[in-house]
Amino acid sequence: MKRPALNPFDRLVSFFSPAAGLRRLNARRVLGEYEAAQPSRLRKFARDQRSPDLQVQYGALALRTLSRNLEQNHDIARGVLRVLVNNVVGPTGIGIEPQPRRKDGSIHAEYAQALRSAYRDWCQCPEVTQRHHWAKVQRLMAKTWFRDGEAFSQSLIGQVPYLDHGTRVPFSLELFEADMIPMDYDDLGKNIRQGIQRNAWGKPTGYWVWRNFPNDRVTLNLSSDLKYIEAARMLQLASVDRIGQMRGVSEFASVITRLEDIKDYEESERIAAKIAAALTAYVKKGSPELYEPSTGPRDADGNVLPREIGLSPGTIIDNLGIGEEIGLIDSNRPNPNVVTFRQGQLRAVAAGIGASYSSIARDYSGTYSAQRQELVEQWIHYAVLTDEFVGQFVQPVWQQFVLAAHLSGVVRMPADLEPFSQDDALFVGQSMPWIDPLKEANAWHQLVQDGFASEVEVMRKRGVNPRDVLEQISAFRQEAKDKGLIFASDLANEKPAEKPPATPDPAE
Repeated sequence: MKRPALNPFDRLVSFFSPAAGLRRLNARRVLGEYEAAQPSRLRKFARDQRSPDLQVQYGALALRTLSRNLEQNHDIARGVLRVLVNNVVGPTGIGIEPQPRRKDGSIHAEYAQALRSAYRDWCQCPEVTQRHHWAKVQRLMAKTWFRDGEAFSQSLIGQVPYLDHGTRVPFSLELFEADMIPMDYDDLGKNIRQGIQRNAWGKPTGYWVWRNFPNDRVTLNLSSDLKYIEAARMLQLASVDRIGQMRGVSEFASVITRLEDIKDYEESERIAAKIAAALTAYVKKGSPELYEPSTGPRDADGNVLPREIGLSPGTIIDNLGIGEEIGLIDSNRPNPNVVTFRQGQLRAVAAGIGASYSSIARDYSGTYSAQRQELVEQWIHYAVLTDEFVGQFVQPVWQQFVLAAHLSGVVRMPADLEPFSQDDALFVGQSMPWIDPLKEANAWHQLVQDGFASEVEVMRKRGVNPRDVLEQISAFRQEAKDKGLIFASDLANEKPAEKPPATPDPAE
């Protein structure tokens, strides 16, 4: 055992009093700890030393159901989910530009064009139910990923019993939610944990999937109703926080409590505002000796009639008794601090879930510089989520599509293709919107002119396909030329400026 290092004074104290020397060493050790790690009466620490899989097993299912309930019944939660999906996937989905290369390193244009043609046809009917096109499939997968923490899909290639692919390339996706992979299905003998079978290194080798939705009242699932799907045919889009974690956790995990509090608080304020809107008046009596019940109006049986005072704009009340006055109940509603409190809470929600506050709260107040700064900082979060979405779902689907197109003979790989480059592609996510289009356009124009950016880069930053833009421009200018039309956008129509006349030499 290594002895602790002692300075000369410590050795002197330990020589004369070993107990005092031991107390000095213990005190020095305590002072060397992190202050945040020391327990305190004012700090209630919640520690969790469980493994990633065990931690997920006890919380992921509850978080998943809570997030679904929030999406269904809370407008803010639904708006947050929509903001994430729209900024990560967008209206047209993740764009794909094939980049296969010849052996000399150049782009194989013919093969890329054939892949684009087959891919365009496949995008109309990419999944087994044939109800959703490719962009909608991406949005559904992204929404399920953010809300539930994970989403799954099975790749089906070639002839499958009772399945009509509906496209030239025999390739379809089967989408299903996380409920289809049982969280409580474990078999240590087969190295199965939470419905996922792994090898000794922790790599998934297969998934155990319910044949029917587990909570469907129409069917009753037993353990024998599980089917095994090889990992090579499965795609798992999961949000993981720890190394070694197999199942995903909802992105709403850290903000569910705050969203519930906002919902309850706003509901209380709405009820208070409704009560305040119901105008309530009262008649304040004078001193007791001035009140004579016998003088009030009575019906034919001698019963006292309820007193009614009509209120309308311009009403003059002249039938009050001696000492009476009319008052109104003031509830001080609506609360003027509701907006400020709500804004602060929504900023915390935006920070926790990774969406922009302006989009969540629909609050676009502020200067151009402030809006621009928020957009620039926030867009990094969307770019990271887009990268995860592409890496876990879109890119593997594209690779399997290229393979299916080759195996089926629809788009064969040419002989002069560089090996392993057949599925190389550029994946184009959503472009950062322009707050002031004129300023942004001038900035990009200057960068292109100075050689710091290319025209293709600018087009991709705007979220369009450069090849499609060039084809549109070429077709439009050819049609304009055939009709004798001239547009300022075509610099070829500009006449070169005439040279000024030469100045005569005074010496001549």
